[in-house]
Amino acid sequence: MDIQPYKEQLLALEARLSRRTDREMADGREQTADSARDAGEASDASASDSFSGAELDSTVLQQVRDALRRIEDGTYGTCIVDGRPIEEKRLHAVPWTPYCLEHQARLEAVAPAKMPTL
Repeated sequence: MDIQPYKEQLLALEARLSRRTDREMADGREQTADSARDAGEASDASASDSFSGAELDSTVLQQVRDALRRIEDGTYGTCIVDGRPIEEKRLHAVPWTPYCLEHQARLEAVAPAKMPTL
């Protein structure tokens, strides 16, 4: 399997998520400061949305960085549970995934995950 396209995609995604997380955190801080002055509920909700978005992006960003580490250590594309290859179709859809489809399904059956949208 040629890993270079995945690496390039992950690096681009890392840069985009990092910028977006920084922007969302700054927006949330600004809205929180504004709401302290205005005491408006809409500002509080907007700030909360910004922080929630930043938290979700930060989670995916960490997963992307973990995937880049797996590329560097030569384990990218193998399931961290059993070491079997992760399906290429799955890697195309979720290039940061550390699990094959079988183990992801088992994990979600035990603790349903919130899937981030990018």
